[in-house]
Amino acid sequence: MKRWSGGILILSLSAILLLRYSLLPATVPRRPSTVYSSSHLSSVSDPNPLPNLIWPHLRPLLSRSDSLPSTSSAAREAASAWTDLAAELPLKLSSLSNVSTSCPFSAVAFVSGNITSLSIPCGFVEDSAITIVAIPSGPFYLDLVGSGTRRLSSSGTTSASPEATDPPLCIALGRRKLGGWNGKVDELVRCNVHSGESTTKSKLNSSVANGRKTMSLSSINFPFTEGLPFTSTLWAGHEGFHMTVNGRHETSLMYKERLEPWSVIGVRVQGDLEVLSCFANGLPVAEDLELVRDVDKLRAPKLAKHRLFMLIGVISSSNNFARRQALRRSWMQYEVVRSGEVAVRFLVGLHKNKEVNLELLKEARTYGDIQLMPFIDYYSLITLKTVALCILGVKIIPAKYIMKCDDDAFVRIDEIILGLKKQDANGLLYGLISFESSPERDKDSKWYITNEEWPHDSYPPWAHGPGYIISRDIAKFVAKGHAEGKLQLFKLEDVAMGIWVQKFKENGGKVNYVNDERFRNAGCESDYVLAHYQGPRNLLCLWEKIQREHVATCCE
Repeated sequence: MKRWSGGILILSLSAILLLRYSLLPATVPRRPSTVYSSSHLSSVSDPNPLPNLIWPHLRPLLSRSDSLPSTSSAAREAASAWTDLAAELPLKLSSLSNVSTSCPFSAVAFVSGNITSLSIPCGFVEDSAITIVAIPSGPFYLDLVGSGTRRLSSSGTTSASPEATDPPLCIALGRRKLGGWNGKVDELVRCNVHSGESTTKSKLNSSVANGRKTMSLSSINFPFTEGLPFTSTLWAGHEGFHMTVNGRHETSLMYKERLEPWSVIGVRVQGDLEVLSCFANGLPVAEDLELVRDVDKLRAPKLAKHRLFMLIGVISSSNNFARRQALRRSWMQYEVVRSGEVAVRFLVGLHKNKEVNLELLKEARTYGDIQLMPFIDYYSLITLKTVALCILGVKIIPAKYIMKCDDDAFVRIDEIILGLKKQDANGLLYGLISFESSPERDKDSKWYITNEEWPHDSYPPWAHGPGYIISRDIAKFVAKGHAEGKLQLFKLEDVAMGIWVQKFKENGGKVNYVNDERFRNAGCESDYVLAHYQGPRNLLCLWEKIQREHVATCCE
């Protein structure tokens, strides 16, 4: 296989982000701070598709004055990330595979006086955890540091004697309103309750420090006792952060803007306690590509020269290396994928850490199935990836159907194709359809929508986001509508697609809503077509079951 210059690639990608686009049509409102160059990459001799083919087509989307709130800053941060990476790479580098990176699976803290610091080089992924063993002698503080701009400080208090009863405990991850502990996160209560009377108190604080955003672990009466050791674990779930103290689950909170798992860069513990141990494990780490013996089997195959039957766009975060590799080894091995009749592409935003971005480049170069997005990978910008997928399926990898799915979803492509062949090829929205739903008005909810964002009492029909399929005519309508600035950008991407499909209908299109309850959006159930919330191990297990038993049964 021919090799291209890693240095040329990095500099070219940086140029696309840093230079300004040419003037856009007057019909598209522009935001100058988010307008970039339309320059193409320098010519490279690599058989795999370039990881930025979609960028020139995103000019109108990133330049809209009504773009999603984080678009401008996410694009600027992406430009900065590529500049930093380009500055450190050897310009005469002949192969990115020769460059070592430092994304470790685990990390141990550094202790200096009464301050314990733990660096997290490549962020968290689901199930990443930090464990602290310590003996408290008074108030102490724990900060989970993110790469955003605000800092939310943390504090813990202790009871003076072992005989003191444990009062109610609520650990607040960020500033919260009174009574905001209803509901669950990953099926865990947000605030566990102890019995007894209050003996100590602490405050919930919020501040800005050193340009870093940190997660608050403040409490109303921690269950800690002076002089007695405790073990506390903070871990990342699918929906939020969770904390256990001495084996008991204490609190949970939904992920918040600018403090998502991938953005965690460190932990800082200080105060009146003796830290016996502080370490992190389950951190994201990419496979050593030099040791992958079946690369040819995993690499994206050459595509058919005619229009494909389906393009599958997998929404993936930058440091989710293990999930992507599990998909390559599982349902991406269906014959229809290996033959090139169905294409699978990962849509991945950039990371602020140059180590993660370097791993992404190596991964994209090796497997040829990644399309990078010219913005930082904030959760609130998934809608932009969905628009990019429509553009990809219309202009770059033309396909009859376009499917969007998450990187923790197992997809039975054979069953989906059978279902699609029974449907009209036009005006199709196929998946688990919600026909009656209304916007969430609770400010404490992850899916909170203001009246300004959506003034109506209900949403049009929409398909749940873990996986759904649209026909080419709808994808073309979405791509064209956003290029002309005529379609609304909405932060809930699956609902957004439902809104755009409704607009397609209002513009004279005939819509065929196909509801299939075998799209399991809450986990795995027998006879599934799509199973959500599957980690790398389960993805491989489900594939083995399909190959061995030829039936759709779950692994857990």
